[in-house]
Amino acid sequence: MANDYLTVSALTKYIKRKFDVDPYLTKVNLTGEISNFRLRPNAHQYFSLKDDNAKISAIMFKSAFNRIKFTPEEGMKVLVVGHISVYEPSGSYQIYVEQMEPDGVGQLYQAYEQLKKKLSGEGLFNLPKKPLKQFPKRIAVVTSPSGAVIRDIITTVRRRYPIAQIVLFPALVQGTEASADIVQQIERVNQDGSFDTLIVGRGGGSIEDLWPFNEENVARAIVASKIPVISSVGHETDTTIADLVADVRAATPTAAAELAVPRLDQVLVDLKTTQNRIVNATYQVIQADQLRLKRLRQSTVFTSPQRIYETFSQRLDLLTQRLYNQADKITGKRKERFADLKMRLRLVAPTYTIKEQQQKLSTLQGRLNRATTQNMRNVQQHYQMLVGSLDHLSPLKILSRGYTYTTDEQGHFVKRVADLDSQTIDVHFTDGTVNASVNKINRKKEK
Repeated sequence: MANDYLTVSALTKYIKRKFDVDPYLTKVNLTGEISNFRLRPNAHQYFSLKDDNAKISAIMFKSAFNRIKFTPEEGMKVLVVGHISVYEPSGSYQIYVEQMEPDGVGQLYQAYEQLKKKLSGEGLFNLPKKPLKQFPKRIAVVTSPSGAVIRDIITTVRRRYPIAQIVLFPALVQGTEASADIVQQIERVNQDGSFDTLIVGRGGGSIEDLWPFNEENVARAIVASKIPVISSVGHETDTTIADLVADVRAATPTAAAELAVPRLDQVLVDLKTTQNRIVNATYQVIQADQLRLKRLRQSTVFTSPQRIYETFSQRLDLLTQRLYNQADKITGKRKERFADLKMRLRLVAPTYTIKEQQQKLSTLQGRLNRATTQNMRNVQQHYQMLVGSLDHLSPLKILSRGYTYTTDEQGHFVKRVADLDSQTIDVHFTDGTVNASVNKINRKKEK
């Protein structure tokens, strides 16, 4: 009975083979909305495609993903081509996407708009533009060597400004390898360092033909260029990313050449006009200086120089008199101030101060002596009063009136009969001590 049951692996392999050999599932054109998308750089992409009623898992291998020109985003509606198969470990079916493009908008246009938005967000379109050199000596041109662009530029430059040198840096301007070739030539021009202007361009064509000039690496190479870049790509109605980041945009190769160089004949006319203006201006300056010189020669300084000294001599006399008057006035004020200070100094002289302080000192000494004498008297009186009070309180004074006090053999005072603990006592009189023996003790009876 066990042989009648399939394993999960066997069933999954069977279903996978059904999917793989089904002619309707080997190539499926599918439209849906991208879901659960997270860009994994340089790796396989895993996401889902869904509509209003269903969802299917999708995988796009790295080789296929690198071929698309736009970046998928969450919620974007796309058209995909791929095949349906089963992923055996999980038993889930999914679509393996081989091609992808936006639904309703061309893939290249979508990529163009995405890159334009990205570079605009970085501010590359608003960077300060490098000015073109007015009289360039060497002009580098990055374009196809076989196209009409280089011929138009050479013809226009020779006609307008033949003294400028045109150097072609041949590059591919169409195809998958064109962008890298253009970037390489732009870097070569900058490494050379002897060029004044750089023209990057090609003739008209479809958006696919012009696509190398919409690549990010070309745009960043133009921005990084130290030499001013003129972009001339396509026709006047075509606008590429290269046009937006270049320092100057030209509608045609001829227009690019006209922007790069001036007209030599016009330059010569301008030089002649400037020369005439310089000559006329110089002549006017010379005439003005001659007139000024003539006026100076006719001035009083040269015709009657003594008048100058007369004026200065009179002015010197006036200043001398004013100086004397001012000196007298200052001297008088100083004398008055000196007399005032002398009088004030006498009033505050040290001799007067010393005498006044000596008088104060003598008065204070007298007061101190009197206060000291009185204080001694008060102290003596207080002392005598204390001595009298002490004498009245002295035990010796009491003994002189016939009183005595008694101590035992240890020298302790005997205040009561009960304090006697020996038969020998000492009786103290005012003039000596008597040692006595206790023969009999009579105690008072308690009432």
